Amino acid sequence: MFSSLATGTHVLIARRFGEKNYEECGKVLNTSIILSLLIGIVISLLVVFFAHDIANFFAADDRVAFFAGEFLHYRFMGIPFFLVTVSYRGFFFGIGKTKIFMFSGILINFLNIVFNIILIYGAFGIKGMGLAGSGLGSTLATICDALFYFSVSIFPDYRRKFHYFRNLRFVKKIATSIIKISLPVSLQNIFILVGFLSFISITGLIGTIQQAASNVVFSALLISLLPTFGFGIAIQTLVGNSIGSGDIKLAKHYGFETSKLATIYTIIVGIFFAVAPRAILSLTTNDSNVIETAVPALRIAAFGQIFYGIGVVLANGLQASGATLFVMLAEVVVNWFVFVPIAYFLGVYLKFGILGAWAALPFYVVIYALVIFLKFYFGSWKNLRKV
Repeated sequence: MFSSLATGTHVLIARRFGEKNYEECGKVLNTSIILSLLIGIVISLLVVFFAHDIANFFAADDRVAFFAGEFLHYRFMGIPFFLVTVSYRGFFFGIGKTKIFMFSGILINFLNIVFNIILIYGAFGIKGMGLAGSGLGSTLATICDALFYFSVSIFPDYRRKFHYFRNLRFVKKIATSIIKISLPVSLQNIFILVGFLSFISITGLIGTIQQAASNVVFSALLISLLPTFGFGIAIQTLVGNSIGSGDIKLAKHYGFETSKLATIYTIIVGIFFAVAPRAILSLTTNDSNVIETAVPALRIAAFGQIFYGIGVVLANGLQASGATLFVMLAEVVVNWFVFVPIAYFLGVYLKFGILGAWAALPFYVVIYALVIFLKFYFGSWKNLRKV
């Protein structure tokens, strides 16, 4: 939920960077880091001290509750450090240094594997901790990731240009702007998660195999969605920089050109999904029954995800303009009132099974992409809100 602070930071940094107001970029980063630490420490303390109570509330089995509580206790120790990385991520995205995030991703995934193996099973004289070790290992990896970002930030090229250590203070106005931009994104993520969980529950009403097949299809869709999100990050930076420099025409141009690139990518992926669905699905499961059940669903998804590239890219462009509330409302309304009801109506009520449920996806994606496109194309760019 709170990782959306990266969006607020990203949008503000991109806008100030486009204005060539580099010192203000530093103030945004300082405020974002302090805000992240404040939120992170509060959440961390609450969960660390009440981990077992929280686990007992959600888990029916005492043994499950115990292990879940142990995991939460150690994992949430790292939340303040995680949110610091979120702030840094927004900063480096905003100034166009996305490679830093790539290096960070490689580092934290490598360290996650190493620390988890050592602390779960035990090694080098360290006693294995089981599931608790997984939580602690992930926390240690997160701390190292935060140190990595800090180390990069003290490079002279960044430090001298943005002056964030020279003027280290919390600016209430900036914090308010970050929250105003980030909050709708947080709510959007939560509501969309609920929508997709509802969809999975609907496929469970059809059958266990169908539910498992749907989970596999979602995993396969990540091949398409994750790079598309990368295009979205790029456009958020480019649109923000262009608006900051006062070139609205260029901002819109970036949006449409990037959406074309994303669509070319999703078309290529869609062809692979349609032509070789079994090969794609075998990457996530070896259960032949699940694969055969998932094949027609993946082919339907292959068509739908083509349009998702347009929706994601232009939605990120709108977020860069400050229209995060509109983007949230657009996706939540289409997800809850189009996607989920149609999935239930076709899949369960009309008994079309998994094909009927997944047939709802193209309706969802096409309508969402159309709404976002119309807003991006016809929306008012002349009176953009100051952020």
